[in-house]
Amino acid sequence: MRAMIAAVAVALLFAASPAVAGTVPWRQVRQDRRIDQGVCGGSLTRSEARILRAEQHRIARVWNRALADGVVSGREAKHIRREQDRASRNIYRLKHNPRVW
Repeated sequence: MRAMIAAVAVALLFAASPAVAGTVPWRQVRQDRRIDQGVCGGSLTRSEARILRAEQHRIARVWNRALADGVVSGREAKHIRREQDRASRNIYRLKHNPRVW
């Protein structure tokens, strides 16, 4: 239930431009789902999930700023992809560390 609410919230956050909606937004949704699965499965603590969600929120703000002029430039898209790659590695790293609950 929480994952679905988060997915809808992220999708609405990125509803500003349907022309570019296929790049970052769905990756945001998938990564948020990975965080939720980690919390439900016990491989992420709540504080770890809070850190990861804050990172996703920061990336969403970067995306919205890039989209503010109506176009996400190649340079902006590259920066956002790099940030998403880093966030993905952080999710993996925290999900697979020995710390639980």
